Amino acid sequence: MEQERVLLAAAVFFPMAAGVVSYLIGRKNKKLRDRFFGLAAILEFILTAVIALQYGAAGGSFTIPGVCGFGLHFTADGFRTLYGAIAAFMWMMTSLFSEEYFAHYRNRNRYYLFQLVTLGATEAVFLSADLYTTFIFFEVMSLASYVWVAQDERKESLRAAATYLAVAVIGGLVMLMGLFLLYQQAGTLTIRELYDACRGKNVYPAALCLFFGFGAKAGAFPLHIWLPKAHPVAPAPASALLSGILTKTGIFGILVISCQILFHDGVWGTFVLLTGALTMAAGAVLALFSNDFKRTLACSSVSQIGFILTGIGTQGLLGEENALAVQGSFLHMMNHSLFKLVLFMTAGVIYMNLHKLDLNDIRGFGRKKPLLMGIYLCGALGIGGVPLFSGYVSKTLIHESIVEYIELLKEGAVSPVLLGAADMKLIEWVFLVSGGFTVAYMCKLFFAVFVEKNRDPEVQARYDAMSGAYMNRKSAFALTVSAALFPVMGILPRLTMDKAAGFVKDFFGLEHIHEVSYFSFVNLKGGLTSIAIGAAVYVVMVRFWMLRKEENGETVYVNYWPRVLDLEDYLYRPILLKVVPSICGAACFVLDHAVDFIAKILPIAGSVEASFFDTLVDTIVVFLRKTIYKDSPQPQELLEGNAVTYRLGSFVNGVVGILNKTAWRERPDEKDYTHQYALAYTSFKENTSLIGRSLSYGLILFCVGLLATLVYLLLVLAG
Repeated sequence: MEQERVLLAAAVFFPMAAGVVSYLIGRKNKKLRDRFFGLAAILEFILTAVIALQYGAAGGSFTIPGVCGFGLHFTADGFRTLYGAIAAFMWMMTSLFSEEYFAHYRNRNRYYLFQLVTLGATEAVFLSADLYTTFIFFEVMSLASYVWVAQDERKESLRAAATYLAVAVIGGLVMLMGLFLLYQQAGTLTIRELYDACRGKNVYPAALCLFFGFGAKAGAFPLHIWLPKAHPVAPAPASALLSGILTKTGIFGILVISCQILFHDGVWGTFVLLTGALTMAAGAVLALFSNDFKRTLACSSVSQIGFILTGIGTQGLLGEENALAVQGSFLHMMNHSLFKLVLFMTAGVIYMNLHKLDLNDIRGFGRKKPLLMGIYLCGALGIGGVPLFSGYVSKTLIHESIVEYIELLKEGAVSPVLLGAADMKLIEWVFLVSGGFTVAYMCKLFFAVFVEKNRDPEVQARYDAMSGAYMNRKSAFALTVSAALFPVMGILPRLTMDKAAGFVKDFFGLEHIHEVSYFSFVNLKGGLTSIAIGAAVYVVMVRFWMLRKEENGETVYVNYWPRVLDLEDYLYRPILLKVVPSICGAACFVLDHAVDFIAKILPIAGSVEASFFDTLVDTIVVFLRKTIYKDSPQPQELLEGNAVTYRLGSFVNGVVGILNKTAWRERPDEKDYTHQYALAYTSFKENTSLIGRSLSYGLILFCVGLLATLVYLLLVLAG
């Protein structure tokens, strides 16, 4: 158990530490750094392979407590460890190719550092046991891989890198909101606990936010905008990893939603299915119209992600009967990673020799280069779904799962959620036609680079002269080994691909996998239909429309790239940089003037209001005193003084009255002693009140002082 925890920790943090060491070595010895970088990638692959073989099926965990209160949690199961090994394999192969590819690049030290940091973060995403850990390393991975896109620091590279970073940051923020909502509903972010915690609760808002964040990284339409921009400017080894692995971290998150949070949920499955259908169709059309080799592969990645999402959506619709969809979506996920490894490294071979990628410029480069042609064909035939190559197996499984759902709908065995049998039949044809477009654009690249001659004979002669020196042995080894996997897996699907599907079935909640007769006519029919559609599209659209003959008799590929579909330039940037600031500015302007108006009018309104209510109260009081509460004198009511002053004054007034009539007749005393004694009493009462107030004030001060003294004594005693 302790050994397992050490291996899991090493799988995540060894590449990151190796990146720092690589950077330090590179400051002294660049050749030694290149070798260390390759060695680190090889060791990481060995490490992840050991984890997959020894601990993948059994499972295990590793925790770093105390990180932001949640801690970091990692776990091992079949799916996680297998995809961790696939990621490490791709890093190993691109590291072998990178030594030659980057021979004349600047800032290689920086690139290798962030290459290995991204490897560690990617492994952490696949091995994460909770969505908090997934989010932390998902963001580390996104920020570190930004450097790949901006590597050569050209204007177009920096702009594409800014787009990539903007999508990553916005997607990350929306994903974080989804985590808040999910935690509020479920009370946990641990992946294996989410199904039980979310049952019976409304987690659709959280799931949509998470899908936005993960879908942006996966390249799902319409969040795919970074892919066609980043790949043409990024170095080819980086493009292979961006397309092959980093997009799969997004698919991993979508699988967590679909297989844990909303397991067998038909509504969610429909949403993912429709997103997948739109993504695979849009990506295929964009790829066919592209004249840039790497941009074609980038748009192809969008389309293939759509195929995977279609399989994931079908899983939710089929419920307990989703074995074919599970096998197909996982195997196509794995296949696509390896396809793009081979195809982007092929593009890298072309670019490092020519520093060009436009089909009209690289036309004829692959002639008399049988090894490169064979490597490309393995990837192209695989991704095109041609029988005897691995892509045929995964696409057939997804297609058959769609057909299975259509049949269940027709038989009434399942109730339609949102899509009926006719709607699903349309989805099936979108799937087949998109597969046909895949065949068409891969044929377009093949014939342009490996069959046709360059329009300039001197350029073609120079290309032909490179036949023995266009890549070194290490690069050739990396490409050949990677490409050889596709026919091996395609010819022996039960020994290879079915075994891989069985290894990961627990993650998908699948008890067993179906044995499929891959080469029966029923299953071959779907693949052959797509191939026939692709051949027709290539002949009609590419040969007769996209190729134009010039006045001198030469043919060129016309650039029909549909700029109107460039959502970044025509939709997102105008909205984010013009519309949103304008709306926010207008809102702030209105609020600012509203505050000024309120600040000016409020005192006036308050004064009028206070005056009105003051007058109203006075009027009411006067009215009440003159009516209901009118003062009426009582028989013995005293006007002033009290009973003592009144009686004493009356007595004195009587005595003085007798004296005024006798002894004081000459000088009578006219004073009213009742009034005089009343005034004296009033004066005495006022003086007594003042003295009482003074005493009260003094007593209050005395109490405050006494309280302060007690507090001071308590503090001293406590000290």
